[in-house]
Amino acid sequence: MKRNFKLTLEYDGSQYHGWQRQQGVLSIQEVLESRLEVMLGAPVSARASGRTDAGVHARGQVVSFYSPTKLHAVEIQRGLNSLLPQDIVVLHAEEVPDSFHARFSATSKIYEYLILNRPVPSALERRFSWHIRRPLDTEPIVECLGMIEGCHDFTSFMAAGSSVSSTERWMFRAEVGRPDGAHLTFVFEANGFLRHMVRNLVGTLAEVGKGKMTPRDFSCVLAGRDRRLAGMTAPAHGLYLLHVNYEAREVVETKGRDVP
Repeated sequence: MKRNFKLTLEYDGSQYHGWQRQQGVLSIQEVLESRLEVMLGAPVSARASGRTDAGVHARGQVVSFYSPTKLHAVEIQRGLNSLLPQDIVVLHAEEVPDSFHARFSATSKIYEYLILNRPVPSALERRFSWHIRRPLDTEPIVECLGMIEGCHDFTSFMAAGSSVSSTERWMFRAEVGRPDGAHLTFVFEANGFLRHMVRNLVGTLAEVGKGKMTPRDFSCVLAGRDRRLAGMTAPAHGLYLLHVNYEAREVVETKGRDVP
């Protein structure tokens, strides 16, 4: 009888073409499934909570898969960590009910975006943060973040050419903080994210922080439902999938659940 397993992964996405298996390029999914096949002796189909893009990192990506193995979850964790490359780590493994699905059981996802905001770049952080030399004013950024909390149509922040059944998403949390004098950290929690949505939001908010766009301009971008109105797409290497929630939320808009 097949059993259902849940893995929580941390990975450095720098060397990978995102989560999803694609022909001719290396993906997190391909590497994980190949190691699972070696360990379990049969092909495994791993389903993730969402398809992180090329260069995007994860601190808490969730994956589920079925296997008839007799191994305990902790043995799978140990075995995988001995087989996986050093830039992919299984933080936690557990057996879960058959009804659990890493993607469809999720009620919200939390993404974090890190900006290094100082005149001089960093040799150590160049693959893990977006370097912006010009000082960013967080006061107007905070005003803009308040505008996107709740249910909104995020078409203006969706990658061009995307095909989805609905562009509305519930944004439960949108915050920015300064953990120190050199960094800005954005945190977004929603019931789903459109393709490049977080990166397009951050790229536009950076324009606000530089004074090139006002909160009123940002409001018009949100209402305009046109990607051409928004700012640049922030680089992938500053983005992290931080956490996936599976607890019931007071407000969950199911029509936004088809897009990771």
